Amino acid sequence: MTAQRTALVVEDEPEIADLVKFHLQREGVEVTTTRSGRRALEIARELSPDLLVLDLMLPDLDGLEVCRRLKEHDETREIPVVMLTARGSEADIVAGIEMGADDYVTKPFSPRVLMARLQNAMRKRVVSTVDHQDGVLLRFGGKLTIDKERHVLTCNGKPVELTITEFDMLYMLAKRPGFVRTRDQIISSVHGPLTVLSQRTIDVHITAIRRKLGEFSDAIETVRGVGYRFSDGQPI
Repeated sequence: MTAQRTALVVEDEPEIADLVKFHLQREGVEVTTTRSGRRALEIARELSPDLLVLDLMLPDLDGLEVCRRLKEHDETREIPVVMLTARGSEADIVAGIEMGADDYVTKPFSPRVLMARLQNAMRKRVVSTVDHQDGVLLRFGGKLTIDKERHVLTCNGKPVELTITEFDMLYMLAKRPGFVRTRDQIISSVHGPLTVLSQRTIDVHITAIRRKLGEFSDAIETVRGVGYRFSDGQPI
């Protein structure tokens, strides 16, 4: 029997919390809700839910800080985080994604679109926690290694922390060096073909990956007007 999926909804507006809970429960998801950021951290450690839906404007602890703390600890790092907030400026979206969020949805929202994105986030949690039968180890000159089975990136022998989305994007590009991928192709590959996602979000993720790659940041090349590719001539 397949274990029931679980979600934690962190939202201080009761109407929105109830709406998100209702739609998740219709999909068979067991839902826990809280309006407290501090309590959300406790619940996440206790339950390790398959999804965390996170508002930014909470009464006690800002949602960005909640996300940062989740991503700092091994027991909560792999929980997919979808931010659901009225703060929809580009700066807010960039801040949320750089903090480790897997997706960012602004209010007001379409329940159908929201559920598609929440379902996608939960699918990624399943993929990240099972044994990969088609696992591939990508090595570049012995200095950069992308281990799909273990979901680990190492640079010069040192592990580099990536979010689930960042890792999937990097792997998608690196497994075919020299091949250009459009932003839509990246969205479809990483998030699923039905995902509605701003192309700007992909750019933000790429910026975050490059920063974490450090001296190897040039391995991801921008093809203007098209998308991105992993260099097949990168001197690694």
